[in-house]
Amino acid sequence: MNTQILIIDDESGIRESLSGILEDEGFDTLTAPTAEQGLELLETENVGLVLLDIWLGDGMDGISALPRIKERQDIPVIMISGHGTIETAVQAVQNGAHDFIEKPLSYDKVILSVANGLRYAHLENENRLLRERSLKKARITGHSEVIASLHQQIEMVAPTDAWVLISGEHGTGKELVAQAIHSLSASASQPMIEVNCAAIPEELIESELFGHVKGSFTGAQSNKRGKFDQADGGILFLDEIGDMSLKTQAKILRILQEQKFERVGGNKTIKVNVRVLAATNKNLELEIQEGNFRADLFYRLNVVPIHVPRLAERTEDIPEIVADLMQGLKDKGLEPKQLTDKAFAEMKNHSWPGNVRELRNFVERIVIMCPEEIVDVDKIRTFLGLSDQAAPPPRKSSLTPFKTNDFKEARRLFEREYLQFKLEENGGNISRTAESVGLERSHLHKKLKSLEIIN
Repeated sequence: MNTQILIIDDESGIRESLSGILEDEGFDTLTAPTAEQGLELLETENVGLVLLDIWLGDGMDGISALPRIKERQDIPVIMISGHGTIETAVQAVQNGAHDFIEKPLSYDKVILSVANGLRYAHLENENRLLRERSLKKARITGHSEVIASLHQQIEMVAPTDAWVLISGEHGTGKELVAQAIHSLSASASQPMIEVNCAAIPEELIESELFGHVKGSFTGAQSNKRGKFDQADGGILFLDEIGDMSLKTQAKILRILQEQKFERVGGNKTIKVNVRVLAATNKNLELEIQEGNFRADLFYRLNVVPIHVPRLAERTEDIPEIVADLMQGLKDKGLEPKQLTDKAFAEMKNHSWPGNVRELRNFVERIVIMCPEEIVDVDKIRTFLGLSDQAAPPPRKSSLTPFKTNDFKEARRLFEREYLQFKLEENGGNISRTAESVGLERSHLHKKLKSLEIIN
């Protein structure tokens, strides 16, 4: 343990006694006979806790020194007094003291109070860091025109109670927009309750959203509160809303309209007051036309629509985003790299079908796999799967599929030629090709092998 504890007391015997007790426990100590000298030490020393006598002779007393200490360092202060009264203790706590102990000092009481004070300070610091990380996480990086417009929309809608429908491709940062709205809302002090509608099996989503009562279905061994219940008085974020079944959409719509529901297997009506933010990567208007999404639910959610732009629409933000990503990797113990202007220029020319999520993975790959401290364009091209030579012109389609009368063979020939063309178009990169043709990478890889395009 290497925490410094400052002891401010006008009695030398008390200072020596406390120093001995604390040093036996592994602490480093500093001592000062007056409040003024103690305040000077706080300007130059890293102190974790202060033991402060209330009565300090002719100079500033401890009650007056307490707020000045808290101004300099936000650390626990334990007040010591040989003439303690309840009124004095209350005043000390009101002024920010962590604890109050009386003389003659008990060894056990001092150690317990100091340990509790340091534990409290550690928890406060952890909470502060978590809040800072949360706010940083909710920050949408960039100063491009489209991002400036996005920030403006968020700032306008966040303080209101309006429901928001956030749209955008996979990896654009829809969840960040929801977090930013929450952080600027009247409900910022409460947690935002999140539900990934695509990740929950259809048979469990009602239980997840509305809760259930014990014995309502196999495995329901106790009562459970649902997400709507947990979000009462705050914000519920429904991510990937377009992946809900029509059956669940109907139930959601009723609850959104009435703000009341029953738990699965229960008959008690529960009323809530919930603000809803929803997000989707699908074109819900097209989904409505195809019969996959309810129009009435769409209009209920789409009070304020916010669209998150693709990374390809704001490539000028890439250097700033990369800087943020590098800092995040540094916090994880990885050594950041420097990218040259030509490297950034190459990255700006990339289409980034996976958007910021793809860029994040790409930056992490560079940091881990590239030994050089300065990354130039050739490395970027290699990691992007591009040849150093100029890409060959796109191959023109042949009429090969039309030269056979066998339908299955014609389809195989067409698929082979089509995928060869798309693979060349994407520089031989299977992941980008999969994105461009709308297939899962593993499925495309199997298809390429079956068509003997790759070994």
